[in-house]
Amino acid sequence: MTSHPLLRAFQASKPAFGAWITLPGLWAARTAAAASPHLSWLVIDCEHGLTPLQPGAAESIAAVTALGPDAPSTIVRIPATGACADGSATWQIKYVLDAGARGVVVPMVSTGAQAKSIVSAARFPPHGVRGFGSPFTQVSWGLSAADYLQKANEGVLVLGQIETPEGVKNLQDILAVDGLDGVFIGPYDLSLSHGHPPPSPDPVPIMEKMIQEILQAAHKAGKKCAIYCSSGEQAAKRSKEGFDMINVTTDSGAMTEGIAKHLAAAVGQVAEKKFGY
Repeated sequence: MTSHPLLRAFQASKPAFGAWITLPGLWAARTAAAASPHLSWLVIDCEHGLTPLQPGAAESIAAVTALGPDAPSTIVRIPATGACADGSATWQIKYVLDAGARGVVVPMVSTGAQAKSIVSAARFPPHGVRGFGSPFTQVSWGLSAADYLQKANEGVLVLGQIETPEGVKNLQDILAVDGLDGVFIGPYDLSLSHGHPPPSPDPVPIMEKMIQEILQAAHKAGKKCAIYCSSGEQAAKRSKEGFDMINVTTDSGAMTEGIAKHLAAAVGQVAEKKFGY
């Protein structure tokens, strides 16, 4: 099946809520994936999370996929950042897509050339340079090898993170890249790279204005716009603002908050709310 929950949400122009997986191991990913019927996608974070690209990403993808055709879409954030226009990120994108990922998030995409490079790496010819040959991918998708080769370009999502001054400056060039499905706003690095404190829990006003401008530019260009949030309340607000793909929580954050909440209740206290990663 080339269709999956995040792709269907994009096609229907409905907000898609997801969670960030920072803990290594297939059980962390599977437990998160089965947590809620409202979960459309998971990001397996191989940049700042502890899941290694090899073989950790593949194991986590397989664990989620095993839950069935309605399992959340597995998206992998690859480690490569910055200068990827030379194709240096190609092998990372190839690896996670061969492992069955439904899409990739690439950090710190700052130029149109970088956006073109990551799109090319994620698409089979004639729309890209992705190589074919994995014996595992089509099984993960529930397709024959021939069907996967023919249809994968339709089902794989490519998202570039906007989190640098250069990315904001070159936003129109990035959004103009054919095959880029959308941009993902990283509010923490976006704030830090512009000399402002990270969101706590919300960005400072000048950064909030920039975030809204990115959202509007993406939609004007016919692209989706995603954003990282750290709570359900914040995610609900972003949904009303029109964001298409919204992170709600992380596995490590939810576990920490849940344990703290129940222990505080056990001793007659209220747990302190924490924000961020």
